[in-house]
Amino acid sequence: MSRLNYHHLYYFWRVAKQGNLTQCAHKLHVSQSALSSQIKQLEDSMNLMLFKREGRKLVLTETGRKAFSYAEDIFKKGDELQSYLLTGEQPEGATLRIGMLATMSRNFIENLMQPLVGRPHVKYSLEAREQSNLLTALGNHQLDLALTNIAVVGDDKQLWQCQLLARQPIAIVGPPGLKLGERLNTAYKKQRWVLPVHDSPIRSAFEGICAQHHFAPDVIAEANDMAMLRLLARDSGAIAVLPQVVVKDELDSGKLVLYMTLENVFENFYAVTIARQFPNSLVNELLTLAREQP
Repeated sequence: MSRLNYHHLYYFWRVAKQGNLTQCAHKLHVSQSALSSQIKQLEDSMNLMLFKREGRKLVLTETGRKAFSYAEDIFKKGDELQSYLLTGEQPEGATLRIGMLATMSRNFIENLMQPLVGRPHVKYSLEAREQSNLLTALGNHQLDLALTNIAVVGDDKQLWQCQLLARQPIAIVGPPGLKLGERLNTAYKKQRWVLPVHDSPIRSAFEGICAQHHFAPDVIAEANDMAMLRLLARDSGAIAVLPQVVVKDELDSGKLVLYMTLENVFENFYAVTIARQFPNSLVNELLTLAREQP
């Protein structure tokens, strides 16, 4: 397949917008015959007719209308690119590309994104990835922002900009009606438990507290995904250890009850970026708003 000649496409696009070959040639400072020849070469290269003559008028064929639609997008993007490279200003309607650790709380992400929801001309995409893949995509400029609950430290090859956005308390929640106190006691020893997996910082902190109180929980389920922990906490009938924000809706509705929070145990949420000559302006706005949230 021969490569599309964008010079020819540009002339076709200008004539199609103008609707008049003579007037367009005058504006482009080329002869009418030269302009007509450029368009003819484009048609010949694709073996298609883009214009048909109706009297003295040039009218787009069905193929021509489709080609014009594509050309509109191409040259609009070209203008945006030129403006971006010259001024660094993000074009209206540009997309904010956010990657998030696959195991993060969806409730936290939803709260974070709330200031952008429904705002005119703001587009954003969310992708769930593993930590290494998340950082690779960020380093390759495939993402504008990465959200994770694992702190990131820079190295000689990449200087990550990692900032703490929020700290969420870790709670023990369960179905209503259990006679449990606000501190670990013998009543907790009789319960069945849903916990994060062993390599989770939350699990490690919880096991340290269990060791202090000399009891081993009866663990019926483990998960490394907050969405799955939420479902298990809601449906298993067991008590669960997880960030309070994960089950906010269930606590508000009364399906689950907060029995206690673990002292000095938190899940930290981080925003990770890299230094860029032209950063997406929405990133700074979103992070500023996040830090201002209670």
